[in-house]
Amino acid sequence: MIGKVERYIMEKIRSEGAIHITLIDPENVTPKSASSLAREVESCQTSAIMVGGTTLVSTTHLDKVVKAIKKVAGIPVILFPNNITGISRYADAIWFMSLLNSADPYFIAGAQVLGAPLIKKFGLEPIPLGYIITGEGGSVGVIGRACPIPYNKPELAAAYALTAQFFGMRFVYLEAGSGARRPVPKEMIRMVKMVVDIPLIVGGGIRTGAQAKRAVAAGSDIIVTGTIVEESRGQEVKDKLIEIIQGIKEGTTTKICNWKG
Repeated sequence: MIGKVERYIMEKIRSEGAIHITLIDPENVTPKSASSLAREVESCQTSAIMVGGTTLVSTTHLDKVVKAIKKVAGIPVILFPNNITGISRYADAIWFMSLLNSADPYFIAGAQVLGAPLIKKFGLEPIPLGYIITGEGGSVGVIGRACPIPYNKPELAAAYALTAQFFGMRFVYLEAGSGARRPVPKEMIRMVKMVVDIPLIVGGGIRTGAQAKRAVAAGSDIIVTGTIVEESRGQEVKDKLIEIIQGIKEGTTTKICNWKG
């Protein structure tokens, strides 16, 4: 069953062509700074806020951060869990994600089996997601024991993405890793977009409006950025986000394939 947050995301993609989501790592913020950051990114027209980190271990701190964001944000707060410790009852939804190219079954289905009863108990909206690590992979690639897909092998990314769709997952995410030196290349995005009928998320290494524009023009439906928020403060956060969101809007004018739903 498709829930309220998922419907909201799909409708935003249909109406705008592509959207931006901000990722906040709870390990790098206090509840107070997270609250301030949430106000700033929402004012820049980010469509939702994802909360999650690679090595998060404190559910108490996560709860405090999510509650602080929820107090000020009118947009959905979606959990982006690294493990069962990444689940908070105070969020609106959770990416129920499988790291498809992990060498460890725990990250493909094990953690999900442990987390599913909690998600049900908390009444969180689960959104099925196929998660695919590419390029450098970053910390998430190491922690998740992934076999990152080389950028010169876009056909492998396409095969994994199609597998996600055939499994019944309703979104697919190409992840370059937090702070990646190079974002997912347009050739890989384009090939994936040409074979799947579900929304495509791209994140990792996107720091400029030009990079966001290229990713959307190649077929991305959602652009996720987090590092630029972590590395900036005040007006600088707004300036960078506005630049990226403007790039997303420009990219939709030449997007190779729009998701119709």
